[in-house]
Amino acid sequence: MAFQPIVDMRQRVVVAHEALVRGTDGSGAFSVLERVTAENRYAFDQSCRVKAVELASRLGMQGLLNINFLPNAVYQPETCIRATLMAAERHGFPIERIAFEVAEQENVGDKAHLKNILQSYHRQGFHTAIDDFGAGYAGLSLLADFQPDTIKIDMGLVRGVDDDPVRQVIVQSILGLCDSLGIQALAEGVETVAEMEWLMARGTYLFQGYLFAKPEIEALPAVRWP
Repeated sequence: MAFQPIVDMRQRVVVAHEALVRGTDGSGAFSVLERVTAENRYAFDQSCRVKAVELASRLGMQGLLNINFLPNAVYQPETCIRATLMAAERHGFPIERIAFEVAEQENVGDKAHLKNILQSYHRQGFHTAIDDFGAGYAGLSLLADFQPDTIKIDMGLVRGVDDDPVRQVIVQSILGLCDSLGIQALAEGVETVAEMEWLMARGTYLFQGYLFAKPEIEALPAVRWP
């Protein structure tokens, strides 16, 4: 696993780290994910959760640990979460500091199943987030059925938003939705000070991206504050 910080620019503090899968040789996520099949998806999903918790505890992580999950690998949420709970207890990592992210572009055939997973995690005290919002299949229909703690605005919308009137309209619409629904908005993939300043001027303070820190394997990167 590699970890990338999520920062709150109001106090200039790290509030979370996202766990990102990497190959044992340091290769990127795609080289690993392309080998995930229907047969090994469940075992892979469970292994990622356990490894993320184990490393977060070992590294002394503070704040939230954001873990991506594969909804198509989850059969019964209460059963699938057992290994995560056991890992948290074994390594002394508080479950209230675990957040589960689902990518909006995850092509889940059964939307009711995804809603049930997210609701179950929410009931058990986990934070929930929709990742890559604005880039995928679920979109507003998922948001209509379930309101997560956080929406992570896709980097494709964030890139160059300070100088792109179309992206500005779309991002402001997402920010308005978040504000009306009481959801935290987080901009991911932020690479420039101009992008950050445009978003901050519109009330966004949670950021993730190379402007602050690149992911580091089995380490908590130092943040470069703009």
